[in-house]
Amino acid sequence: MIRIAAVGDVHVDKDVVGRYRPALEQLPDRADALLVAGDLTRHGTVDEAKCFATEFGGLGVPVVVVLGNHDHQSDQEQQVTEVLTDSGITVLECSATVLEIRGHRLGIAGAKGFGGGFAGACASNFGEREMKQFVGTTEEISARLGEALRSVRCDALVALTHYSPVPDTLVGEPLEIYAFLGCYQLGHAVDSAPTALALHGHAHHGSERGRTPGGVPVRNVAHPVIKQAYNVYQLLSESVDAPLVPA
Repeated sequence: MIRIAAVGDVHVDKDVVGRYRPALEQLPDRADALLVAGDLTRHGTVDEAKCFATEFGGLGVPVVVVLGNHDHQSDQEQQVTEVLTDSGITVLECSATVLEIRGHRLGIAGAKGFGGGFAGACASNFGEREMKQFVGTTEEISARLGEALRSVRCDALVALTHYSPVPDTLVGEPLEIYAFLGCYQLGHAVDSAPTALALHGHAHHGSERGRTPGGVPVRNVAHPVIKQAYNVYQLLSESVDAPLVPA
């Protein structure tokens, strides 16, 4: 069994440093890796990235993250990525990594993702240049995520995004903003590979559990949804849902 701790939307700044750390320091006894589903910072600044690295770095387990929309706000995503990488945190963007865990290979493919909506209520690649650029971005990111997922050779495969691949985990959010919280193309990418679990954030008022059309379990790990420092999920077992970890 592989145990994955996961959270998203922690929005770290100076005033947040120390809030998560007591629970995070217990991770080596509770999980084999920590995955963070974007919105690591409030405004995507280098200083906030350093705060995140202080809070979430050096935990004794591998930490793998994707950026979220907040992490792009200051147009410093490259510098933010460099700060995190220099701190030993793996940042994925349409890319993948493999972790060796007690004789098993855990594959993680990640991307921020983008909006666009879901079957029956989605944007289309048609019309104004701006609309075609919007949907084109969604299609490109999703296609590259699918390629990253299919490239991995492992015993258990996880998709990590910020935007949601399914509408199920958005229930609780206003229907009017679903198109800005995720897209069906990400779900297709998840289903294009033997994915065991898909994790995302972004939907603060959404629901935790869902499934892709192909049956892959999806979990919304946004901090306002799970209401603790992290949830733990298990792979190579009968169920992905382990008992919740007090935090």
